[in-house]
Amino acid sequence: MPARTILSAAPARRPFPFIVLRRLRLRLLKRWYDRHLQRLDLAEIDDHLLRDLGLTPEDVRRECVKSFWQA
Repeated sequence: MPARTILSAAPARRPFPFIVLRRLRLRLLKRWYDRHLQRLDLAEIDDHLLRDLGLTPEDVRRECVKSFWQA
């Protein structure tokens, strides 16, 4: 009876590093764009809604003057 050989599982395929970098870059760009849109929306909120959220107009101004890449 021939000896059985146990084949190890094939190594998992990993994406080429450039593909990973591209995905990370796209995620970062999406995060920046989302942050930009959120700040535009925040700037349009009325004062009485800001009070409901617990924010002051100064808080909103401080947030809206930040650049899109700043958290």
